[in-house]
Amino acid sequence: MYAIIETGGKQYRVQEGDELYIEKLGAEGEVDFENVVLVSKDDELIVGTPYVKGASVKAAVIKEGKAKKITVFTYKPKKGQKRKLGHRQPYSKIKIETISVS
Repeated sequence: MYAIIETGGKQYRVQEGDELYIEKLGAEGEVDFENVVLVSKDDELIVGTPYVKGASVKAAVIKEGKAKKITVFTYKPKKGQKRKLGHRQPYSKIKIETISVS
């Protein structure tokens, strides 16, 4: 059994026991995802319009942190104009516990 959930403007394919990194939630303990786009159950696909009614995915937040730093360097040639920036994207690491459909 798997599901496709939507969070942080992205869609993720999840199964029970999966651990994944998503956009930062700012929550601790358990999280309940109500935006379930698709559920596969016993060789049957349940597709939502746009979301499946009565479906939810429960997950536990393992940790929150920041990804590795990336360097953003922009310049304009022959003008002497340059700019160097760094960015660290915040994330939440979650573990999928249950997928339920009513």
